[in-house]
Amino acid sequence: MTRFLFIIPLLMCASGASAQQLGQDACARDVTRFCRAVMNNGDAAVLACLKQHRTRLSKGCDKVLTEHGQ
Repeated sequence: MTRFLFIIPLLMCASGASAQQLGQDACARDVTRFCRAVMNNGDAAVLACLKQHRTRLSKGCDKVLTEHGQ
């Protein structure tokens, strides 16, 4: 889970801790639900996993990814 916390800030171009926290909160459950097996494989693996499960992601996480070009 710790490694996941670094992926959303990398995706987000917005500055400020509140924007980054929103991204983390929006996708944290989806990462643990769909991407637990790749969490220790780095940010790129987690992002790829989220994209692979795009149709199953929560609306909030999907929105964060879409807003940041993913």
